[in-house]
Amino acid sequence: MSFIHSVTRRLWLTGLAAAALPALAGAASPGVAVSDPWARATPPHAATAAIYLTLTSAAADRLTGCSSPAAKAAQLHETTMTAAGVMQMRPLGGLDLPAGKAVTLSPGTDHVMLTGLSGPLVAGKSVKLHLTFAHAAPVDVTVPIVAPGAGGPDMPGMKM
Repeated sequence: MSFIHSVTRRLWLTGLAAAALPALAGAASPGVAVSDPWARATPPHAATAAIYLTLTSAAADRLTGCSSPAAKAAQLHETTMTAAGVMQMRPLGGLDLPAGKAVTLSPGTDHVMLTGLSGPLVAGKSVKLHLTFAHAAPVDVTVPIVAPGAGGPDMPGMKM
């Protein structure tokens, strides 16, 4: 390969890379907004609790995981009703977040399940939750704890 051909090729590849950088930088997913997080207080020796919230992503994304210092494990769960009328919960591998559409995790549907609580969830206090996504940066959430039996921000009769 001649010297001129080699230099020309390097300049062309460098220009191609330089042109691609802004496109790659623009490919990063915008963040995910979290609103109305809440959890109910638990009895003193409860081993589990649920967290509810609403997620809105500007770009299509997927909630892939969660963790909390308040529990040994945190998982996405879904609640379904069987044909026999029995309510069942099972882990979800993730949760799709359509672009611009609010996805609400609420009682009787999808939720974050905390297992192996390190202590009771006390009304008036809060718990930390770390959410991870397929594309967006992770989000840390402070989740207020409401009284046992209380509803969330989107539920009538909510008393926070």
